[in-house]
Amino acid sequence: MELDVCNKGAIPLIHHPDCSALGYQVIRELGCNKEEGRITYLAYDPKSKQQVVIKEFSFASTCTDWSGFKAYEREAEILQKLKHPRIPRYLDSFETQTGFYLVLEYKQALSLSSKHSFNPEEIKQIAVSILEILVYLQQRIDPIIHRDIKPENILVDEELNAYLVDFGIARVQSAEIALTSLVAGTPGFMPPEEQLGYPLSLASDLYSLGATLICLLTNNRSVDIDKLINSHGCFDFQKLGSQINLRFRSWLMRMVEPKWQYRYANAADALTALEPIGATGSATVMEVLLTGMKLRRQTTFLGLAVIGMLTVAGVTLILSEQGGVAQQLQEARE
Repeated sequence: MELDVCNKGAIPLIHHPDCSALGYQVIRELGCNKEEGRITYLAYDPKSKQQVVIKEFSFASTCTDWSGFKAYEREAEILQKLKHPRIPRYLDSFETQTGFYLVLEYKQALSLSSKHSFNPEEIKQIAVSILEILVYLQQRIDPIIHRDIKPENILVDEELNAYLVDFGIARVQSAEIALTSLVAGTPGFMPPEEQLGYPLSLASDLYSLGATLICLLTNNRSVDIDKLINSHGCFDFQKLGSQINLRFRSWLMRMVEPKWQYRYANAADALTALEPIGATGSATVMEVLLTGMKLRRQTTFLGLAVIGMLTVAGVTLILSEQGGVAQQLQEARE
């Protein structure tokens, strides 16, 4: 499990927590969140002869308070309930004089925030992989909402298998989400209903995933996500490359609809809609028109947008192909 590190290069052993009495040998730092007093280490467990991840919630940080302990407690509680090959397993937890520690399964994978050169088809594959995890979380008897999906919390291995990490602010939907007034998450990735203090739904994590995919498609870092949002608070889809298939673009637009009622109802619906779509390639006339109509909610220049897209799509050439308009309508229905 590789994350963004605070300090480049090797870190002297004296800066590592001494976990030897608890049976773990700390190897190096993987990543940190200074603001919230969390540091993640790679360690070795002699008993299992496996590498593990130790996540430290430090008392030493001046920013760490009771909420830091609650995040530790919540993440440990939730992870103990989960069994999914692409969610690092809970292994152990302990407390020292300097903080609380979680021991998690190690995954040989890099954070999405450490690479920004995925092509659209690879990004679609990552989306499918994360949606499969969300389907698992949402189809539990007590559905779990992650609440902080962003590039930093998604790991990807060499085969583009995605792993979801950091359940520190996750909630069980039925009880805690509807009652809490605490706004959590990362600005830009946080769904509007979270910012406004409304109850979250199974569509809330879809917004965060959509925002993450848009960052990847536009080669933008998480900290620059505000550059992708227009003055109306909506994502500017004109920043996506022209090679993006309009059906994929339309799918993304629905994922990040400001009103949760207009998004896919859940991860299973979003996954079913995404799987047959190509990330690149040309679109039919009806797909161009439907995408233009959806843009109407985000811009007053519908006529110009549709005309521009029709020109790019080459309507005259498409209509002259075998089957004409009837074939295009049938394709759009499918």
